[in-house]
Amino acid sequence: MILLLGHPNVGKSTLFNALTGSRQKTMNAPRTTVTMERGTWTIGDRHTLEIVDLPGTYSLAAQSPDEEVAAAEVDALVQRAGHDDLVIVVLDATALASSLYMLRQVQRRGVRVVAALTLADVAADRGSTVDTDRLSVLIDAPVVVLNPRLRHGTNDLRDAVSAALAEPHPVALAQHEDSADTFDWVARVIHEVETARDHAPTRSDLIDSVLLRPWVGIPVFLAVLWATFQLTTTIAGPIQDLFESVITGPVTSMILAATGTLTAPAWVDSLLVDGLLAGVGTVVSFLPLMVIIFVLIYLLEDSGYLARVAVMGNHAMQKIGLDGRSILPLVIGFGCNVPALSATKTIPDARHRLLTGLLIPFSSCTARLVIYLFLASAFFPGHAGLVVLGMYIASALVIIGGALLLSRTAFRSGSHQPLLLVLPAYQTPRIAPLAHAVLLRCKAFIQRAGVVILSLSLGVWVLIAIPAHSGYAVGDPDLPAHESLFGVASTQIATVFAPAGFDDWHAGAALITGFVAKEAVVGTFATTYGLEEPDNPADAGDLGARLRTTFDQSSGGHPEAAALAFMVFCLVYTPCLVTVAEQRRLFGGRITTVAVVASMIVAWLLAVVVFQVGRLL
Repeated sequence: MILLLGHPNVGKSTLFNALTGSRQKTMNAPRTTVTMERGTWTIGDRHTLEIVDLPGTYSLAAQSPDEEVAAAEVDALVQRAGHDDLVIVVLDATALASSLYMLRQVQRRGVRVVAALTLADVAADRGSTVDTDRLSVLIDAPVVVLNPRLRHGTNDLRDAVSAALAEPHPVALAQHEDSADTFDWVARVIHEVETARDHAPTRSDLIDSVLLRPWVGIPVFLAVLWATFQLTTTIAGPIQDLFESVITGPVTSMILAATGTLTAPAWVDSLLVDGLLAGVGTVVSFLPLMVIIFVLIYLLEDSGYLARVAVMGNHAMQKIGLDGRSILPLVIGFGCNVPALSATKTIPDARHRLLTGLLIPFSSCTARLVIYLFLASAFFPGHAGLVVLGMYIASALVIIGGALLLSRTAFRSGSHQPLLLVLPAYQTPRIAPLAHAVLLRCKAFIQRAGVVILSLSLGVWVLIAIPAHSGYAVGDPDLPAHESLFGVASTQIATVFAPAGFDDWHAGAALITGFVAKEAVVGTFATTYGLEEPDNPADAGDLGARLRTTFDQSSGGHPEAAALAFMVFCLVYTPCLVTVAEQRRLFGGRITTVAVVASMIVAWLLAVVVFQVGRLL
């Protein structure tokens, strides 16, 4: 097994992609949410090795979950000491001292090492050159100069690894060597191999001298956030509508034509169209959004700008227990929670990555906006805009409150860790690696999230298609909603919301379909009342009048308070089925289950408080 070890932003993952191609998969380290990439690398004559891209870290002296995983994987390699076991330590030529310190930590464990020196061109622009031949002698390991983005040096790395694997495992260095001995060794090596000269400021230096000033950097940052939000809300929307129209139009027609030829019963049509195809359509319709956001994230990360975002936003985010790199995913979440969760991949620390992932569902996505507009126009016709604004303010407050609570309880750490980040040089993103990375991430989304989405979509179909009483056949298109298992379940669920003022089966039904997709809430209200869904959610029409009558009865004459409580519940409880699937893909089933249950409880509590206070005002 080959382990890739190095600092964040040194080209380690780019090197991994270049070595493995498409032969890779993402996995979580056992009993953690720390992600690693695992793949295969063919060297020599059909000699295939397993290669693991460890989380970026600055040290093997474990103080964070990522460092714990990296150290554990290296220690496991040492214990195994197999024929094909080796560590490739990626050295950063622009921060060689800290890289050598980590290499020394690996060598002290007694394992084969090959050093891969990256960013040598950037170091040269900054006036620093490294004598790689002398470095190889001093560290007693082969040194290969690489440019992973251009795939330069990969053949030399393959040859170096092949030669190193033919050598026996080295004897571990003195385990009693303390940090001060280690630092002295690093200083001696740096003195002999690194030559520095005076140089003019680089392009990155000149850009940062302006961009990192608050009066310039903050407006630019806000512009980037605005562009990100626009991409996830306006550009992706028409493409998603096109995909959905293909599924609901030609594809559905072909399936119905095929079943008609076979004279299949009506329930088969319903199962294929309303169950299976609806789930497939949900997955497919999200692909354009995922592609857009993956491309955007790659551009921001590979260009070097994302590291600057972390620096500019870190002070504010640390006040609530988050990392500066949490800003972008949380803002993307106001467009759509699904790509926002995927954007947490840019957060290197597993603790902050998970905490951000748990808070993203509280970012009020655009699908919830349809609910706010409809209910605000029905219950607060003269103040609809103010109510919608209040819901977005409430979303931000829930995120801040959740961050403060979790960072002081379940995510409390024993010591405060400052942001340790080497700012990479600005670079022009490359098309081929971008396309490769986007393809792999979309493939992972389809394979892992798609299974969950299809399963739950079929589950909802079963509830809707099966009658609760005799008199109707399974999948009967004339089956009234309240006569199905779906209607019975909605009635049972609705009783839970009596303290919140909307214990009615219409509301229960809307919340069930809202778990699948928030944009289905208003449509479900229309279906259960036997009315047409309004073309413009800001014009509630007859549907709004019927719902107001229902809430007036269920709330004991306080429909406005019940409507606010319903909106708050829709804000806080699980945003949609696809979000749940993406959380499970990133963080695992146990954490996702806890998050879903907790969001339901918190949503219910807040809805009850809003109603009980609101009816007194």
